[in-house]
Amino acid sequence: MVMSIRMASPLPLIFLLMIYEVSGADWGVSYSHSQICALKNSSVTIYCTYTYPTGHQIKKNFWTKTLFKDNAEPPDLSEDPGYSQRLQYLGDKQENCTIRLSHVTQKDSQMYYFRFITEKDKWTGKPGVSLTVTDLQVESPERVTEGQNVSLTCKSSCALTDRATYAWYRNSQPLTERRDRNNQLLLQSVRREDAGRYSCAVQEHNLTSPEVQLNVTFEPSSVSVSIISPSGEIVEGDSVTLSCSSDSNPPAEISWFKEGTFVGSGSIYSISKISSDHSGEYKCKSRNNHGEKYSDAVTLNVMYPPRNISVSINGSGEIVEGDSVTLSCSSDSNPPALNFSWFKGGTFVGSGRIYSISKISSDDSGEYKCKSRNKHGEKYSDAVTLCVMSVRWVLWFKAFGVGVAVGGVVFGLGGASVYICLTKRMNRRSAMKNSGNSDPSEDVNLCTAYDEL
Repeated sequence: MVMSIRMASPLPLIFLLMIYEVSGADWGVSYSHSQICALKNSSVTIYCTYTYPTGHQIKKNFWTKTLFKDNAEPPDLSEDPGYSQRLQYLGDKQENCTIRLSHVTQKDSQMYYFRFITEKDKWTGKPGVSLTVTDLQVESPERVTEGQNVSLTCKSSCALTDRATYAWYRNSQPLTERRDRNNQLLLQSVRREDAGRYSCAVQEHNLTSPEVQLNVTFEPSSVSVSIISPSGEIVEGDSVTLSCSSDSNPPAEISWFKEGTFVGSGSIYSISKISSDHSGEYKCKSRNNHGEKYSDAVTLNVMYPPRNISVSINGSGEIVEGDSVTLSCSSDSNPPALNFSWFKGGTFVGSGRIYSISKISSDDSGEYKCKSRNKHGEKYSDAVTLCVMSVRWVLWFKAFGVGVAVGGVVFGLGGASVYICLTKRMNRRSAMKNSGNSDPSEDVNLCTAYDEL
C-alpha cells in the first residue's frame, strides 16, 4: 500500500508542471500606437506595457532604435548622447514601459523598440513604434481676385496623432475669421485688405509654419491727380509736373487727357515752359487687366501778363468840338487786369478801363495810349489819334465835298492829303485864335496846296 502510493504520486505532479510552462510563457510588448505623427519641437509620449512569465526577474529594460541581425545586444537609447538629455523613462520594472521624448526634430523620425532582459531570457517588442516628426506648411493659391472665396490649409506631412486645434495669423497678427474645417481658413468674398503673409500654428505647441504670401488682385480705385510742382500759382514759363496715383493690383498703366484729348502716358506728366494754351482740365486714366478708372479733373490755370492791348473809340463819324468821346481799353491777361492808365503823347491823363472826354475841344486832339497792368507785368497799346474839328470846318469840308478824318482814318475824297490838310488846319486855326487873326483864305490855300501833293 505504501509503495503504490509513492509511485503513483509523481505522475500528476509532472502534468501540472507542463501546464504551467505553457500557460505562463506569456512574453509580449504592447504599444498604444504603432505609428505616431508629432510636430517638430514638441514632446512625444509613447505609451507602452510589457508582460513576461511568472517567476522571472527583470534585470534590465530599455528602449532602442537599432536591431542587429546577428543577435548582438542593441544600444540603450538613454546612453545615446543625442537622446540622453531628452529621453525620460516613465515606466517601471513591472509592466509599464512608457517614455517621453522632448524637443523632437526630423532626425528623430525612426522605428523605436522596447527591450527587456530577465535572468532567464530576453525580449524585444517588434515591430515597434514608427515616429514621424513633421513641421507645418500653409497651402494657399498664389494669386486670387477680389471677390472670390479663398481657402487656406494648414498641412503636415502626416496626420497628427494628438488632436490639434489650429490658429491662424496674418502679418503675425492672430485671425478670428470663420474656418470651415479645423485646419482650414476660409476667406469669403476676399478683399484687398486680406492680402498679406499667412501662417498657421497648433495651439499649445511652440511651432508656427513659415509665412506664405496671399496676393489679391483688383481693378484700379482711388485714382487721383496731384500737382507736384510748382507748389503755388502757375505762371507762364514755369515747368509743371502732374502725378497720377491709384490703388490697383497688378500696378496700372497710366494715360493722360486734356479735356478728352490724349496728351501723354506714365504716372508723371510734365510740361516745360508752360503757356496759357496749356490751361484747362486734366485727367489721368488708370488701367490694368481687371478694369480701368478715370481720376477727377484737375484744372491748370496759367497766369500771364497783359497782351493784345487795344483802344477803341465809341461811335462813328467825325469828332466835332463839343462832342463827348469815350475811349475803351481791352487786354488779354490772367488774372484780368484791373489797373488801366491812359496817356496822351506820353503824359498821364487818367485811369480805368474807360477814358471819357466830355465837350471835347481841338486841344484834346492827339495820340492816346492805354497801359494794362496785372501782378505779372504790364503792356502799352498802340497809339490812337483823335482829330477834333470845329463845326465851321466840318461845314466847309462838306461844302467842298472833302472827306472827314475820324480817329486817324480819312473817309471820303482827298486820300491821305486831306488828313494832312486837316491836321495842319487845326494847328493853324489854333495859332490864329491865339494871335487874334483869322483868315479862312489862308486855310483854303493851305488845303489846296496839300491836295496837290
